Amino acid sequence: MQPPRIPDNEFDRLQSLRNLNILDTEAEERFDRLTRLAQRMFDMPIVLISLVDANRQWFKSCMGLSAQETSREISFCGHAILEDQTFIVNDVMTDDRFADNPLVTGEPYIRFYAGYPLVHSDGSKLGTLCLIDQVPRTLTDNDLLAFSDVAQMVESELAAYQRSTLDELTGISNRQGFRILAGKGLQQSALSQKPAWLIYFDLDNFKSILGRLGRSEGERMLVEFSQVLGDIFADADVYARVGNDAFAALLTGIVPPQSLIRRLHEALDKRNREDQYPICCSEIAISIDYSTLNSIDSLLDSAEQQLCQQRDGDE
Repeated sequence: MQPPRIPDNEFDRLQSLRNLNILDTEAEERFDRLTRLAQRMFDMPIVLISLVDANRQWFKSCMGLSAQETSREISFCGHAILEDQTFIVNDVMTDDRFADNPLVTGEPYIRFYAGYPLVHSDGSKLGTLCLIDQVPRTLTDNDLLAFSDVAQMVESELAAYQRSTLDELTGISNRQGFRILAGKGLQQSALSQKPAWLIYFDLDNFKSILGRLGRSEGERMLVEFSQVLGDIFADADVYARVGNDAFAALLTGIVPPQSLIRRLHEALDKRNREDQYPICCSEIAISIDYSTLNSIDSLLDSAEQQLCQQRDGDE
Protein backbone atom coordinates (compact mmCIF):
# COMPACT_ATOMS: atom_id res chain seq x y z
CA MET A 1 0.00 0.00 0.00
CA GLN A 2 1.20 3.51 -0.78
CA PRO A 3 0.03 6.29 1.58
CA PRO A 4 -0.89 9.56 -0.16
CA ARG A 5 1.77 12.25 -0.43
CA ILE A 6 1.24 15.49 1.51
CA PRO A 7 0.52 18.44 -0.83
CA ASP A 8 3.11 21.22 -0.99
CA ASN A 9 0.50 23.76 0.16
CA GLU A 10 -0.70 21.63 3.06
CA PHE A 11 -0.58 24.38 5.71
CA ASP A 12 -2.66 26.79 3.62
CA ARG A 13 -4.94 23.97 2.46
CA LEU A 14 -5.77 22.93 6.02
CA GLN A 15 -6.35 26.55 6.99
CA SER A 16 -8.85 26.94 4.14
CA LEU A 17 -10.56 23.70 5.12
CA ARG A 18 -10.92 24.69 8.76
CA ASN A 19 -12.12 28.16 7.84
CA LEU A 20 -15.14 26.49 6.28
CA ASN A 21 -16.35 25.68 9.82
CA ILE A 22 -17.85 22.48 8.45
CA LEU A 23 -15.80 19.62 9.92
CA ASP A 24 -17.77 17.38 12.33
CA THR A 25 -21.09 19.07 11.58
CA GLU A 26 -24.36 17.19 11.14
CA ALA A 27 -25.54 15.76 7.84
CA GLU A 28 -27.44 18.27 5.69
CA GLU A 29 -29.97 17.69 2.94
CA ARG A 30 -28.31 20.15 0.55
CA PHE A 31 -25.25 17.90 0.44
CA ASP A 32 -27.08 14.59 0.76
CA ARG A 33 -29.27 15.36 -2.25
CA LEU A 34 -26.14 15.66 -4.39
CA THR A 35 -24.65 12.35 -3.25
CA ARG A 36 -28.05 10.69 -3.84
CA LEU A 37 -28.13 12.26 -7.29
CA ALA A 38 -24.67 10.91 -8.12
CA GLN A 39 -25.63 7.51 -6.74
CA ARG A 40 -28.58 7.33 -9.16
CA MET A 41 -26.77 8.88 -12.14
CA PHE A 42 -23.84 6.48 -12.06
CA ASP A 43 -25.51 3.48 -10.42
CA MET A 44 -22.90 3.47 -7.64
CA PRO A 45 -23.43 1.77 -4.27
CA ILE A 46 -21.26 4.31 -2.43
CA VAL A 47 -20.95 8.07 -2.99
CA LEU A 48 -19.15 10.38 -0.56
CA ILE A 49 -18.33 14.02 -0.04
CA SER A 50 -14.96 13.54 1.64
CA LEU A 51 -12.95 16.36 3.23
CA VAL A 52 -9.28 15.58 3.83
CA ASP A 53 -8.17 16.79 7.27
CA ALA A 54 -4.65 16.53 8.71
CA ASN A 55 -4.88 12.87 9.76
CA ARG A 56 -8.26 11.73 8.51
CA GLN A 57 -10.80 12.00 5.75
CA TRP A 58 -14.16 13.08 7.12
CA PHE A 59 -17.43 12.61 5.25
CA LYS A 60 -19.86 15.50 5.10
CA SER A 61 -22.23 13.26 3.18
CA CYS A 62 -22.06 9.50 2.72
CA MET A 63 -24.48 7.32 0.80
CA GLY A 64 -23.99 3.56 1.11
CA LEU A 65 -21.40 3.73 3.90
CA SER A 66 -21.92 3.83 7.67
CA ALA A 67 -18.47 5.22 8.60
CA GLN A 68 -18.11 8.96 9.21
CA GLU A 69 -14.36 9.09 8.70
CA THR A 70 -11.29 6.98 8.00
CA SER A 71 -7.56 7.47 8.37
CA ARG A 72 -5.99 9.74 5.78
CA GLU A 73 -3.09 7.29 5.47
CA ILE A 74 -5.34 4.69 3.82
CA SER A 75 -7.56 7.13 1.95
CA PHE A 76 -8.03 7.16 -1.81
CA CYS A 77 -9.14 10.79 -1.55
CA GLY A 78 -5.72 11.76 -0.17
CA HIS A 79 -4.35 10.71 -3.56
CA ALA A 80 -7.16 12.41 -5.47
CA ILE A 81 -6.48 15.88 -4.03
CA LEU A 82 -2.99 15.72 -5.54
CA GLU A 83 -4.52 15.73 -9.02
CA ASP A 84 -5.95 18.52 -11.18
CA GLN A 85 -8.59 16.28 -12.75
CA THR A 86 -10.74 13.31 -11.83
CA PHE A 87 -8.65 10.57 -10.21
CA ILE A 88 -9.83 7.14 -11.39
CA VAL A 89 -8.81 3.60 -10.46
CA ASN A 90 -10.86 1.27 -12.65
CA ASP A 91 -9.70 -1.89 -10.84
CA VAL A 92 -7.73 -1.44 -7.64
CA MET A 93 -6.45 -5.02 -7.77
CA THR A 94 -4.28 -4.05 -10.74
CA ASP A 95 -2.81 -1.01 -8.94
CA ASP A 96 0.05 -1.65 -6.51
CA ARG A 97 -0.80 1.55 -4.60
CA PHE A 98 -4.13 0.12 -3.45
CA ALA A 99 -4.29 -3.66 -3.90
CA ASP A 100 -3.46 -4.37 -0.24
CA ASN A 101 -5.20 -1.29 1.18
CA PRO A 102 -7.39 -2.16 4.24
CA LEU A 103 -10.36 -0.51 2.48
CA VAL A 104 -9.84 -3.00 -0.36
CA THR A 105 -9.09 -6.16 1.61
CA GLY A 106 -11.82 -5.32 4.16
CA GLU A 107 -14.99 -3.22 4.35
CA PRO A 108 -16.13 -1.59 2.13
CA TYR A 109 -14.13 -3.81 -0.29
CA ILE A 110 -13.35 -1.09 -2.82
CA ARG A 111 -12.65 -2.27 -6.39
CA PHE A 112 -13.46 0.93 -8.29
CA TYR A 113 -12.81 4.53 -7.24
CA ALA A 114 -13.31 7.90 -8.92
CA GLY A 115 -12.64 11.13 -7.04
CA TYR A 116 -13.20 14.67 -8.32
CA PRO A 117 -11.08 17.22 -6.35
CA LEU A 118 -13.23 19.86 -4.62
CA VAL A 119 -11.46 23.18 -5.06
CA HIS A 120 -11.78 26.18 -2.73
CA SER A 121 -11.91 29.70 -4.16
CA ASP A 122 -8.24 30.12 -3.20
CA GLY A 123 -7.26 27.06 -5.25
CA SER A 124 -6.85 24.68 -2.31
CA LYS A 125 -8.17 21.15 -2.86
CA LEU A 126 -10.23 20.42 0.22
CA GLY A 127 -11.46 16.92 -0.56
CA THR A 128 -13.44 15.06 -3.18
CA LEU A 129 -16.78 13.97 -4.44
CA CYS A 130 -16.07 10.27 -4.89
CA LEU A 131 -17.76 7.26 -6.46
CA ILE A 132 -17.02 3.78 -5.11
CA ASP A 133 -18.03 0.34 -6.29
CA GLN A 134 -17.19 -3.19 -5.20
CA VAL A 135 -16.63 -4.38 -8.78
CA PRO A 136 -14.33 -2.96 -11.48
CA ARG A 137 -15.93 -0.12 -13.48
CA THR A 138 -15.16 2.41 -16.21
CA LEU A 139 -16.62 5.86 -16.82
CA THR A 140 -17.42 7.16 -20.28
CA ASP A 141 -16.56 10.67 -21.44
CA ASN A 142 -20.19 11.64 -20.91
CA ASP A 143 -20.04 10.15 -17.40
CA LEU A 144 -16.98 12.26 -16.63
CA LEU A 145 -18.71 15.44 -17.82
CA ALA A 146 -21.77 14.67 -15.70
CA PHE A 147 -19.57 13.81 -12.71
CA SER A 148 -17.80 17.17 -13.09
CA ASP A 149 -21.18 18.95 -13.13
CA VAL A 150 -22.29 17.33 -9.87
CA ALA A 151 -18.92 18.01 -8.22
CA GLN A 152 -19.16 21.68 -9.15
CA MET A 153 -22.57 21.76 -7.47
CA VAL A 154 -20.86 20.44 -4.32
CA GLU A 155 -18.21 23.17 -4.59
CA SER A 156 -20.98 25.78 -4.83
CA GLU A 157 -22.68 24.40 -1.72
CA LEU A 158 -19.39 24.44 0.21
CA ALA A 159 -18.84 28.08 -0.79
CA ALA A 160 -22.39 28.97 0.25
CA TYR A 161 -21.88 27.17 3.56
CA GLN A 162 -18.77 29.22 4.27
CA ARG A 163 -20.55 32.47 3.42
CA SER A 164 -23.32 31.54 5.85
CA THR A 165 -20.86 31.17 8.77
CA LEU A 166 -18.52 34.12 8.11
CA ASP A 167 -19.10 37.79 8.81
CA GLU A 168 -18.77 39.55 5.47
CA LEU A 169 -17.34 42.77 6.91
CA THR A 170 -14.70 41.46 9.31
CA GLY A 171 -13.96 38.05 7.78
CA ILE A 172 -14.25 36.26 11.13
CA SER A 173 -17.02 33.87 12.20
CA ASN A 174 -20.53 35.25 12.50
CA ARG A 175 -23.16 34.17 15.01
CA GLN A 176 -24.00 31.03 13.02
CA GLY A 177 -20.32 30.13 12.78
CA PHE A 178 -20.01 30.69 16.53
CA ARG A 179 -22.96 28.35 17.16
CA ILE A 180 -21.30 25.58 15.17
CA LEU A 181 -17.74 25.90 16.49
CA ALA A 182 -18.70 26.68 20.07
CA GLY A 183 -21.11 23.76 20.06
CA LYS A 184 -18.35 21.39 18.96
CA GLY A 185 -15.87 22.84 21.44
CA LEU A 186 -18.24 22.59 24.38
CA GLN A 187 -19.31 19.08 23.43
CA GLN A 188 -15.70 17.89 23.55
CA SER A 189 -14.75 19.78 26.71
CA ALA A 190 -17.88 18.60 28.54
CA LEU A 191 -16.87 14.98 28.04
CA SER A 192 -13.59 15.60 29.85
CA GLN A 193 -15.08 18.22 32.20
CA LYS A 194 -12.52 20.82 31.20
CA PRO A 195 -13.26 24.38 32.28
CA ALA A 196 -14.85 26.62 29.66
CA TRP A 197 -15.29 30.39 29.49
CA LEU A 198 -17.40 32.67 27.33
CA ILE A 199 -16.14 36.25 26.98
CA TYR A 200 -18.71 38.64 25.56
CA PHE A 201 -17.57 42.04 24.25
CA ASP A 202 -19.56 45.10 23.33
CA LEU A 203 -18.08 48.26 21.77
CA ASP A 204 -18.79 51.29 23.93
CA ASN A 205 -21.08 54.00 22.54
CA PHE A 206 -21.03 52.51 19.07
CA LYS A 207 -24.40 53.93 18.01
CA SER A 208 -23.30 57.46 18.83
CA ILE A 209 -20.01 56.83 16.98
CA LEU A 210 -21.98 55.85 13.88
CA GLY A 211 -24.10 58.97 14.23
CA ARG A 212 -21.10 61.27 14.56
CA LEU A 213 -18.58 59.65 12.21
CA GLY A 214 -20.70 57.77 9.70
CA ARG A 215 -20.98 54.20 8.52
CA SER A 216 -17.59 53.85 6.82
CA GLU A 217 -15.69 54.94 9.93
CA GLY A 218 -17.84 52.68 12.10
CA GLU A 219 -17.10 49.72 9.83
CA ARG A 220 -13.39 50.50 9.97
CA MET A 221 -13.53 50.36 13.77
CA LEU A 222 -15.37 47.01 13.70
CA VAL A 223 -12.75 45.56 11.38
CA GLU A 224 -9.88 46.86 13.49
CA PHE A 225 -11.42 45.54 16.70
CA SER A 226 -11.89 42.12 15.11
CA GLN A 227 -8.21 42.12 14.11
CA VAL A 228 -7.10 42.94 17.65
CA LEU A 229 -9.47 40.30 19.01
CA GLY A 230 -8.02 37.72 16.61
CA ASP A 231 -4.45 38.57 17.58
CA ILE A 232 -5.10 38.15 21.29
CA PHE A 233 -7.58 35.25 21.16
CA ALA A 234 -5.88 33.30 18.38
CA ASP A 235 -5.86 30.14 20.53
CA ALA A 236 -9.54 30.36 21.43
CA ASP A 237 -11.90 27.63 20.24
CA VAL A 238 -13.69 30.36 18.30
CA TYR A 239 -14.04 34.13 18.28
CA ALA A 240 -16.80 35.82 16.32
CA ARG A 241 -18.88 38.86 15.62
CA VAL A 242 -22.20 37.85 17.14
CA GLY A 243 -24.12 41.11 16.82
CA ASN A 244 -23.86 44.55 15.25
CA ASP A 245 -21.24 45.77 17.73
CA ALA A 246 -20.93 42.60 19.82
CA PHE A 247 -18.21 39.97 19.73
CA ALA A 248 -17.62 36.76 21.66
CA ALA A 249 -14.85 34.24 22.29
CA LEU A 250 -15.01 30.73 23.70
CA LEU A 251 -12.08 29.27 25.63
CA THR A 252 -11.98 25.66 26.80
CA GLY A 253 -9.45 23.78 28.87
CA ILE A 254 -7.36 26.80 29.88
CA VAL A 255 -6.94 29.08 32.87
CA PRO A 256 -9.40 31.94 33.50
CA PRO A 257 -9.20 34.55 30.73
CA GLN A 258 -8.36 37.67 32.71
CA SER A 259 -4.82 37.87 31.33
CA LEU A 260 -6.10 37.72 27.76
CA ILE A 261 -8.67 40.43 28.49
CA ARG A 262 -5.94 42.61 29.97
CA ARG A 263 -3.80 42.08 26.86
CA LEU A 264 -6.76 43.02 24.66
CA HIS A 265 -7.20 46.34 26.45
CA GLU A 266 -3.46 47.00 26.27
CA ALA A 267 -3.56 46.39 22.53
CA LEU A 268 -6.56 48.70 22.15
CA ASP A 269 -4.81 51.39 24.23
CA LYS A 270 -1.79 51.18 21.92
CA ARG A 271 -4.03 51.41 18.86
CA ASN A 272 -5.95 54.36 20.33
CA ARG A 273 -2.77 56.36 20.95
CA GLU A 274 -2.14 56.22 17.20
CA ASP A 275 -5.70 56.91 15.98
CA GLN A 276 -7.90 59.95 16.48
CA TYR A 277 -11.00 57.78 16.94
CA PRO A 278 -10.57 55.47 19.94
CA ILE A 279 -12.08 52.00 20.18
CA CYS A 280 -13.24 51.06 23.67
CA CYS A 281 -15.15 48.01 24.79
CA SER A 282 -16.81 46.46 27.79
CA GLU A 283 -16.80 42.75 28.42
CA ILE A 284 -17.96 40.04 30.74
CA ALA A 285 -16.35 36.65 31.29
CA ILE A 286 -18.65 33.79 32.23
CA SER A 287 -17.57 30.42 33.55
CA ILE A 288 -19.77 27.88 31.76
CA ASP A 289 -21.75 25.38 33.82
CA TYR A 290 -22.31 22.34 31.61
CA SER A 291 -25.21 21.13 33.76
CA THR A 292 -27.31 24.22 33.04
CA LEU A 293 -26.24 24.91 29.45
CA ASN A 294 -29.26 24.89 27.12
CA SER A 295 -27.97 26.30 23.83
CA ILE A 296 -25.29 28.56 22.43
CA ASP A 297 -27.86 31.29 21.72
CA SER A 298 -29.14 31.20 25.29
CA LEU A 299 -25.54 31.44 26.51
CA LEU A 300 -24.91 34.52 24.33
CA ASP A 301 -28.22 36.11 25.33
CA SER A 302 -27.46 35.56 29.01
CA ALA A 303 -24.00 37.11 28.61
CA GLU A 304 -25.48 40.15 26.87
CA GLN A 305 -28.00 40.63 29.69
CA GLN A 306 -25.34 40.28 32.37
CA LEU A 307 -23.11 42.78 30.59
CA CYS A 308 -25.99 45.27 30.43
CA GLN A 309 -26.62 44.79 34.14
CA GLN A 310 -22.92 45.24 34.85
CA ARG A 311 -22.89 48.50 32.88
CA ASP A 312 -26.02 49.76 34.65
CA GLY A 313 -24.38 49.02 37.99
CA ASP A 314 -21.26 50.96 36.99
CA GLU A 315 -23.22 54.09 36.07
